[in-house]
Amino acid sequence: MNHFTANKSKTSERIATIAVRIVLLAISCTVVFPILWNLTTSFKTNTEIMTSPWSLPNVLQFENYIRAFTKAKMADYFLNSVFVVVLSMVLLLILVVPAAYSLTRLHLKRVSKIITNIYIACLFLQVNVLLVPIFILMSKLNMIDNRVGLSIVMVATNIPFNTFFLAGFMKTISKEYEYAAMIDGCSHFSILTQIIVPLSAPAITTVSILSFFSFFNEYILTLVVISSDSKKTLPVGLANLYEVQRYATDWSALFAALIIMLVPVLVVYAFGQNSLTKGMGVGGLKG
Repeated sequence: MNHFTANKSKTSERIATIAVRIVLLAISCTVVFPILWNLTTSFKTNTEIMTSPWSLPNVLQFENYIRAFTKAKMADYFLNSVFVVVLSMVLLLILVVPAAYSLTRLHLKRVSKIITNIYIACLFLQVNVLLVPIFILMSKLNMIDNRVGLSIVMVATNIPFNTFFLAGFMKTISKEYEYAAMIDGCSHFSILTQIIVPLSAPAITTVSILSFFSFFNEYILTLVVISSDSKKTLPVGLANLYEVQRYATDWSALFAALIIMLVPVLVVYAFGQNSLTKGMGVGGLKG
């Protein structure tokens, strides 16, 4: 009887495993198929896109990417995105790492609790709600149509989550390291840079990757803050390109531009997925 029950249990587990794999495979196909279709379409001519959208291209049209970089100004948009993203990530880490350290490692219980509650409250604020006050504030500071100003705004809207995430990781670090460093005469700055930051490397890497995705794909803030076409980033530039190409009927250049925007995200995720998974597993999102 026990042997029969064990076999029945194993059979049920196998069926459940197969069912889960089928569901995951179906979800994966719904995600991968549009990307592959976009990739193949980016190498087609406009005629092929309209007449046979589901077939493979007869000849790979690499000039679609050349037109996207030159006539569609994707190269300028790409460089603007690189500038804004790199500057934003540097500013974010400079602000978030000391803030998380101060909230979790210094003896400021009442102040830390108040600030932590403020950060938690800010997590529920959507950027869309703050667009009008952000625009008014940026106008008074003469930072409209300024890429540095755009970086500052994006960093400010991402500080609460990233500080909360990083603080959750730093809480798990044993304070024995700090006590030993203090006995050796280390200052709080030395403890932060020489002990806490190296031990928090997985969480900092996770914050960096998540911030890259957030900054690189930011659309609404860029649309509000940046007005000059020469300073626009890839998401806004791509949206403008869609409006232009829709009437110019140059669909092949549009699909090539979509792939150009997708490549940096895929590259960063491909190289950082292990660190991202590890950091989220042991950091502030655990439990």
